[in-house]
Amino acid sequence: MNVQTPGALLAEAHIARDIVPQPPRTYGSVNWIGVRTLYKREVMRFWKVATQTVAAPVVTTLLYMMIFVVAMKGARPGVDGVPFSHFVGPGLIMMAMLNNAFANSSSSLMQAKIMGTAADFLTPPLSPWELTIGFTAGAVTRGVLVGLVTAATVWPFSRFGLVHVWAIVYFSLAASMIMALTGVVAGLWAEKFDHLSAVTNFIVMPMTFLSGTFYRVNSLPHPFDQASRFNPFFYLIDGFRYGFIGKSDGSILIGVVSTFVLTVALTLVAYQIFRTGWRLKS
Repeated sequence: MNVQTPGALLAEAHIARDIVPQPPRTYGSVNWIGVRTLYKREVMRFWKVATQTVAAPVVTTLLYMMIFVVAMKGARPGVDGVPFSHFVGPGLIMMAMLNNAFANSSSSLMQAKIMGTAADFLTPPLSPWELTIGFTAGAVTRGVLVGLVTAATVWPFSRFGLVHVWAIVYFSLAASMIMALTGVVAGLWAEKFDHLSAVTNFIVMPMTFLSGTFYRVNSLPHPFDQASRFNPFFYLIDGFRYGFIGKSDGSILIGVVSTFVLTVALTLVAYQIFRTGWRLKS
């Protein structure tokens, strides 16, 4: 039986007196540490497989450029005095951003639900707003990064210029945010990957291809030209292209206002789903 000496007991008493419990960590109105950690997690998730998430979309876009610009050189007339390569290049860049921003947030949430790792971001002190910001910011980063890399690889074939930089910046960020938030909503709603595939194949892709990526909407017969103006992707692609060639099919002001309103609406929807935990905590 070990018997402690009075000196040892006194030393332990001094040590216990000097140990001060740490106060609870306070985060203020926003847990920026948690948001930053979640954002880094989302970025590293797609960066670890950059060959699939960044390089593959660029290759797909280059294939489109090879078909429409190189293989069909001279077969496609210009559009309103603009060479067809200048016209189609920005549309292909925007299409890559739209698809990849959506894929990042939707696949991340879907994987977390299927693999049972949703607790990784539900257990930490993250509010619904902070979860919305973290997942959205990660997807926006992927969308913008893919857009930049795609623009650099497409430019030698398209040779487009920069006319309105503000439009390029605004519509690229708006498009990435809209599709990132759409991916968040779809990822929370979907119960299996087949549901996400259905959203991609029957909603995202048709709206992308029917929004003027490869043609002028004004050249469509009535009423398809008017119907296209109810497609939010039309304003994103048209506004983004306006930044490069200085011409547009629709109203840039309507495009700015409508995309801003849509971004706010999707943000509120994503926040509400995170707040209630619908199909996430069950």
